[in-house]
Amino acid sequence: MAALKKLQDKNYMWHQLLDDPTSFSETSCTAMFTYSMIVGVKKGWLEEKEYGLTAKNAWTTLVKYINESGDVKDVCEGTNKKNDQQYYLNRNRVTGDLHGQAPVLWAAAALLD
Repeated sequence: MAALKKLQDKNYMWHQLLDDPTSFSETSCTAMFTYSMIVGVKKGWLEEKEYGLTAKNAWTTLVKYINESGDVKDVCEGTNKKNDQQYYLNRNRVTGDLHGQAPVLWAAAALLD
């Protein structure tokens, strides 16, 4: 989690390619990392002082990516495995993809739990 925390951008998101800030801010990974940090703090595995604000800021930004229909936008389309960075940079951003919707719901549920 310490490594992920360092890769969070100034807008509190993580990128499609984690270590490439020129790639787009991606919602499914941001939601997954946010969920993990929320659960980690609640279970006592992560220090609240260090990770609580990181998760809160990510969540506050992430909800701005939910459109009026309840669909999450800027989810990276599914990928196969390839040894080519440009392949990943060319992945489309999609809206409403279930592998983006679900992690947002996990994070919301973790906040409510």
